[in-house]
Amino acid sequence: MQVTQLGYGSMGLRGPNTWGVRVVGDGDAERMLHAVLDAGINFIDTAPDYGAAEERIGRYLSARRDEFYLATKCGCDYMQHADHIEIRHHFTPEVVRRNLETSLRRLQTDYVDVLQFHGGSADDLLRDGLIELLEAFRQQGRIRHLGVSSSLPQLEGMVALGVFESYQILYSCLEPQHDALLRRVAERGAGVIIRGGIGKGGPEAEIQRETINQVWQRARLDELREPEMSPAELILRFTLSHPACHTTIVGTANPGHLAENIRAAEKGPLPGELVGEINRRVGEVLKLSPPT
Repeated sequence: MQVTQLGYGSMGLRGPNTWGVRVVGDGDAERMLHAVLDAGINFIDTAPDYGAAEERIGRYLSARRDEFYLATKCGCDYMQHADHIEIRHHFTPEVVRRNLETSLRRLQTDYVDVLQFHGGSADDLLRDGLIELLEAFRQQGRIRHLGVSSSLPQLEGMVALGVFESYQILYSCLEPQHDALLRRVAERGAGVIIRGGIGKGGPEAEIQRETINQVWQRARLDELREPEMSPAELILRFTLSHPACHTTIVGTANPGHLAENIRAAEKGPLPGELVGEINRRVGEVLKLSPPT
Protein backbone atom coordinates (compact mmCIF):
# COMPACT_ATOMS: atom_id res chain seq x y z
CA MET A 1 0.00 0.00 0.00
CA GLN A 2 1.47 3.32 -1.11
CA VAL A 3 -0.14 5.69 1.36
CA THR A 4 0.15 9.44 1.75
CA GLN A 5 2.15 10.48 4.79
CA LEU A 6 -0.72 12.73 5.86
CA GLY A 7 -3.74 10.51 6.46
CA TYR A 8 -7.15 11.28 7.89
CA GLY A 9 -8.68 10.04 11.14
CA SER A 10 -12.48 10.10 11.07
CA MET A 11 -13.30 10.10 14.79
CA GLY A 12 -14.25 13.78 14.55
CA LEU A 13 -17.09 12.86 12.18
CA ARG A 14 -18.82 10.75 14.83
CA GLY A 15 -21.87 13.04 15.01
CA PRO A 16 -24.38 13.56 17.86
CA ASN A 17 -25.16 11.30 20.82
CA THR A 18 -21.58 10.08 21.17
CA TRP A 19 -19.15 12.01 23.41
CA GLY A 20 -17.59 15.45 23.66
CA VAL A 21 -19.04 18.82 22.78
CA ARG A 22 -18.34 19.06 19.06
CA VAL A 23 -21.12 17.83 16.79
CA VAL A 24 -20.77 17.59 13.01
CA GLY A 25 -23.81 17.54 10.74
CA ASP A 26 -24.14 15.40 7.64
CA GLY A 27 -23.47 18.26 5.24
CA ASP A 28 -20.26 19.30 6.95
CA ALA A 29 -19.13 15.67 7.13
CA GLU A 30 -19.74 15.22 3.41
CA ARG A 31 -17.76 18.35 2.55
CA MET A 32 -14.90 17.33 4.81
CA LEU A 33 -14.57 13.82 3.37
CA HIS A 34 -14.55 15.08 -0.22
CA ALA A 35 -12.03 17.78 0.73
CA VAL A 36 -9.74 15.08 2.14
CA LEU A 37 -9.75 13.11 -1.13
CA ASP A 38 -9.63 16.23 -3.29
CA ALA A 39 -6.43 17.21 -1.46
CA GLY A 40 -4.85 13.89 -2.49
CA ILE A 41 -4.97 12.23 0.95
CA ASN A 42 -5.47 8.52 0.30
CA PHE A 43 -5.64 6.87 3.74
CA ILE A 44 -8.70 7.06 6.02
CA ASP A 45 -8.95 5.43 9.44
CA THR A 46 -12.22 4.75 11.23
CA ALA A 47 -13.86 2.34 13.70
CA PRO A 48 -17.28 0.81 14.42
CA ASP A 49 -17.53 2.75 17.69
CA TYR A 50 -16.97 6.17 16.10
CA GLY A 51 -20.67 6.94 15.95
CA ALA A 52 -21.80 7.89 12.44
CA ALA A 53 -18.26 7.99 10.99
CA GLU A 54 -18.34 4.67 9.13
CA GLU A 55 -21.83 5.28 7.79
CA ARG A 56 -20.86 8.73 6.54
CA ILE A 57 -17.74 7.43 4.81
CA GLY A 58 -19.86 4.84 3.01
CA ARG A 59 -22.63 7.25 2.11
CA TYR A 60 -20.40 10.00 0.77
CA LEU A 61 -17.30 8.23 -0.54
CA SER A 62 -18.46 4.83 -1.81
CA ALA A 63 -18.45 6.16 -5.38
CA ARG A 64 -14.78 7.13 -4.88
CA ARG A 65 -13.71 3.87 -3.22
CA ASP A 66 -10.82 3.31 -5.63
CA GLU A 67 -9.23 6.62 -4.59
CA PHE A 68 -8.31 5.72 -1.03
CA TYR A 69 -7.23 3.00 1.38
CA LEU A 70 -9.63 2.28 4.22
CA ALA A 71 -8.76 1.03 7.70
CA THR A 72 -11.24 0.13 10.41
CA LYS A 73 -11.14 -1.84 13.66
CA CYS A 74 -12.58 -4.80 15.51
CA GLY A 75 -13.07 -5.83 19.12
CA CYS A 76 -15.50 -2.92 19.54
CA ASP A 77 -18.34 -4.14 21.75
CA TYR A 78 -19.89 -0.68 22.17
CA MET A 79 -23.36 0.18 23.40
CA GLN A 80 -25.30 3.05 21.82
CA HIS A 81 -27.45 4.82 24.42
CA ALA A 82 -29.95 7.60 23.70
CA ASP A 83 -27.44 10.36 24.38
CA HIS A 84 -23.98 8.72 24.26
CA ILE A 85 -21.92 5.73 23.19
CA GLU A 86 -20.57 3.44 25.88
CA ILE A 87 -17.17 2.30 24.60
CA ARG A 88 -16.30 -1.29 25.44
CA HIS A 89 -13.65 -3.57 23.94
CA HIS A 90 -14.20 -7.33 24.03
CA PHE A 91 -12.13 -9.72 21.95
CA THR A 92 -14.33 -12.67 21.00
CA PRO A 93 -15.13 -14.23 17.62
CA GLU A 94 -18.73 -13.03 17.90
CA VAL A 95 -17.73 -9.40 18.42
CA VAL A 96 -15.06 -9.47 15.69
CA ARG A 97 -17.42 -11.02 13.12
CA ARG A 98 -20.18 -8.57 13.99
CA ASN A 99 -17.78 -5.63 13.70
CA LEU A 100 -16.60 -6.62 10.23
CA GLU A 101 -20.10 -7.33 8.92
CA THR A 102 -21.40 -4.03 10.32
CA SER A 103 -18.44 -2.08 8.98
CA LEU A 104 -18.72 -3.48 5.45
CA ARG A 105 -22.43 -2.65 5.38
CA ARG A 106 -21.96 0.88 6.73
CA LEU A 107 -18.93 1.60 4.55
CA GLN A 108 -20.75 0.27 1.46
CA THR A 109 -17.74 -1.76 0.38
CA ASP A 110 -16.86 -5.42 -0.17
CA TYR A 111 -13.53 -5.17 1.67
CA VAL A 112 -11.39 -3.05 3.96
CA ASP A 113 -7.71 -2.57 3.31
CA VAL A 114 -6.69 -2.92 6.97
CA LEU A 115 -8.64 -4.48 9.83
CA GLN A 116 -7.07 -3.58 13.18
CA PHE A 117 -7.65 -5.04 16.61
CA HIS A 118 -8.77 -2.06 18.70
CA GLY A 119 -6.54 -2.57 21.73
CA GLY A 120 -6.31 -5.72 23.79
CA SER A 121 -3.24 -7.76 24.64
CA ALA A 122 -1.40 -10.61 22.94
CA ASP A 123 -3.14 -13.04 25.30
CA ASP A 124 -6.55 -11.63 24.31
CA LEU A 125 -5.84 -12.07 20.62
CA LEU A 126 -4.48 -15.59 20.98
CA ARG A 127 -7.69 -16.80 22.61
CA ASP A 128 -10.48 -18.36 20.56
CA GLY A 129 -8.50 -18.28 17.31
CA LEU A 130 -8.99 -14.56 16.69
CA ILE A 131 -5.87 -14.13 14.58
CA GLU A 132 -6.85 -17.17 12.53
CA LEU A 133 -10.29 -15.60 12.11
CA LEU A 134 -8.76 -12.48 10.57
CA GLU A 135 -6.62 -14.69 8.35
CA ALA A 136 -9.82 -16.39 7.18
CA PHE A 137 -11.36 -12.98 6.42
CA ARG A 138 -8.30 -12.19 4.30
CA GLN A 139 -8.57 -15.45 2.40
CA GLN A 140 -12.22 -14.60 1.70
CA GLY A 141 -11.16 -11.21 0.27
CA ARG A 142 -13.03 -9.26 2.93
CA ILE A 143 -9.87 -7.69 4.34
CA ARG A 144 -6.45 -7.22 2.81
CA HIS A 145 -4.13 -6.66 5.76
CA LEU A 146 -4.05 -7.42 9.51
CA GLY A 147 -3.26 -4.63 11.93
CA VAL A 148 -3.48 -3.58 15.55
CA SER A 149 -4.05 -0.25 17.30
CA SER A 150 -2.62 -0.26 20.80
CA SER A 151 0.05 1.16 23.13
CA LEU A 152 2.71 0.11 25.58
CA PRO A 153 2.99 -2.17 27.46
CA GLN A 154 0.56 -4.33 25.43
CA LEU A 155 2.31 -3.59 22.14
CA GLU A 156 5.45 -5.46 23.12
CA GLY A 157 3.60 -8.78 23.21
CA MET A 158 1.76 -8.00 19.98
CA VAL A 159 5.00 -7.27 18.13
CA ALA A 160 6.42 -10.54 19.43
CA LEU A 161 3.56 -12.45 17.77
CA GLY A 162 5.02 -11.50 14.38
CA VAL A 163 1.68 -11.62 12.55
CA PHE A 164 0.62 -7.98 12.14
CA GLU A 165 1.34 -6.04 8.98
CA SER A 166 0.60 -2.62 10.48
CA TYR A 167 0.69 -0.98 13.89
CA GLN A 168 -1.24 2.13 14.90
CA ILE A 169 0.74 3.87 17.64
CA LEU A 170 0.51 7.14 19.59
CA TYR A 171 3.38 9.55 18.95
CA SER A 172 4.27 13.24 18.78
CA CYS A 173 6.98 15.48 20.21
CA LEU A 174 4.69 15.99 23.21
CA GLU A 175 4.06 12.25 23.68
CA PRO A 176 7.24 10.59 22.35
CA GLN A 177 7.33 7.50 24.57
CA HIS A 178 6.78 5.08 21.66
CA ASP A 179 9.73 6.36 19.62
CA ALA A 180 11.91 3.25 19.93
CA LEU A 181 8.98 0.92 19.25
CA LEU A 182 8.07 2.84 16.09
CA ARG A 183 11.57 2.33 14.78
CA ARG A 184 11.61 -1.35 15.70
CA VAL A 185 8.37 -2.29 13.95
CA ALA A 186 9.32 -0.30 10.85
CA GLU A 187 12.69 -2.06 10.69
CA ARG A 188 10.79 -5.36 10.69
CA GLY A 189 8.93 -4.26 7.59
CA ALA A 190 5.56 -3.43 9.16
CA GLY A 191 3.48 -0.41 8.26
CA VAL A 192 3.37 2.37 10.87
CA ILE A 193 0.22 4.43 11.38
CA ILE A 194 0.82 7.25 13.87
CA ARG A 195 -2.14 8.57 15.81
CA GLY A 196 -1.96 11.74 17.87
CA GLY A 197 0.66 13.06 15.45
CA ILE A 198 -0.45 16.65 15.89
CA GLY A 199 -0.34 16.41 19.69
CA LYS A 200 -4.13 16.74 20.01
CA GLY A 201 -3.81 20.22 18.55
CA GLY A 202 -1.06 21.38 20.86
CA PRO A 203 -1.23 24.40 23.16
CA GLU A 204 -3.66 26.29 20.89
CA ALA A 205 -6.17 23.43 20.58
CA GLU A 206 -9.89 24.07 20.94
CA ILE A 207 -9.95 21.50 23.74
CA GLN A 208 -7.14 22.24 26.17
CA ARG A 209 -5.18 19.36 27.73
CA GLU A 210 -3.04 20.23 30.70
CA THR A 211 -0.52 17.41 30.33
CA ILE A 212 0.14 18.39 26.69
CA ASN A 213 0.48 22.07 27.58
CA GLN A 214 2.91 21.34 30.41
CA VAL A 215 5.32 19.49 28.12
CA TRP A 216 5.16 22.29 25.56
CA GLN A 217 5.78 24.97 28.17
CA ARG A 218 8.44 23.19 30.23
CA ALA A 219 10.40 22.24 27.08
CA ARG A 220 10.15 25.87 25.89
CA LEU A 221 9.17 24.71 22.40
CA ASP A 222 7.71 28.12 21.59
CA GLU A 223 11.29 29.40 21.33
CA LEU A 224 12.01 27.00 18.46
CA ARG A 225 9.33 27.95 15.98
CA GLU A 226 9.53 30.71 13.42
CA PRO A 227 7.05 33.57 13.88
CA GLU A 228 4.92 32.39 10.94
CA MET A 229 4.90 28.77 12.16
CA SER A 230 1.99 27.75 14.40
CA PRO A 231 2.52 25.31 17.28
CA ALA A 232 0.37 22.76 15.41
CA GLU A 233 2.63 23.02 12.34
CA LEU A 234 5.75 22.47 14.43
CA ILE A 235 4.22 19.40 16.09
CA LEU A 236 2.91 17.88 12.86
CA ARG A 237 6.12 18.43 10.91
CA PHE A 238 8.10 16.93 13.78
CA THR A 239 5.95 13.80 13.51
CA LEU A 240 6.40 13.72 9.73
CA SER A 241 10.17 13.88 10.33
CA HIS A 242 10.19 10.52 12.10
CA PRO A 243 11.80 7.91 9.82
CA ALA A 244 9.11 5.35 10.75
CA CYS A 245 6.13 7.62 10.03
CA HIS A 246 4.49 5.99 7.04
CA THR A 247 1.25 7.88 7.66
CA THR A 248 -0.21 9.94 10.49
CA ILE A 249 -3.99 10.07 10.78
CA VAL A 250 -4.76 13.65 11.74
CA GLY A 251 -8.46 14.07 12.41
CA THR A 252 -10.44 17.28 12.16
CA ALA A 253 -13.91 18.48 11.27
CA ASN A 254 -12.68 22.02 10.66
CA PRO A 255 -11.96 22.84 6.98
CA GLY A 256 -9.50 25.54 7.99
CA HIS A 257 -7.53 23.13 10.13
CA LEU A 258 -7.47 20.57 7.33
CA ALA A 259 -6.05 23.20 4.97
CA GLU A 260 -3.42 24.17 7.55
CA ASN A 261 -2.43 20.53 8.02
CA ILE A 262 -2.07 20.05 4.27
CA ARG A 263 0.11 23.15 3.97
CA ALA A 264 2.28 21.97 6.86
CA ALA A 265 2.70 18.51 5.31
CA GLU A 266 3.66 20.07 1.98
CA LYS A 267 6.54 21.86 3.71
CA GLY A 268 7.91 18.47 4.68
CA PRO A 269 10.01 17.33 7.64
CA LEU A 270 11.72 19.76 9.97
CA PRO A 271 15.49 20.31 9.67
CA GLY A 272 17.46 17.62 11.47
CA GLU A 273 19.04 20.08 13.89
CA LEU A 274 15.62 21.33 14.98
CA VAL A 275 14.32 17.78 15.44
CA GLY A 276 17.34 17.01 17.59
CA GLU A 277 16.84 20.07 19.77
CA ILE A 278 13.15 19.29 20.28
CA ASN A 279 14.06 15.73 21.25
CA ARG A 280 16.68 16.98 23.66
CA ARG A 281 14.39 19.45 25.39
CA VAL A 282 11.40 17.13 25.64
CA GLY A 283 13.64 14.27 26.76
CA GLU A 284 14.91 16.38 29.65
CA VAL A 285 11.36 17.24 30.70
CA LEU A 286 10.10 13.63 30.49
CA LYS A 287 13.38 12.03 31.65
CA LEU A 288 13.71 10.05 28.42
CA SER A 289 16.87 8.83 26.73
CA PRO A 290 17.52 10.58 23.38
CA PRO A 291 16.50 8.64 20.22
CA THR A 292 19.28 6.63 18.60
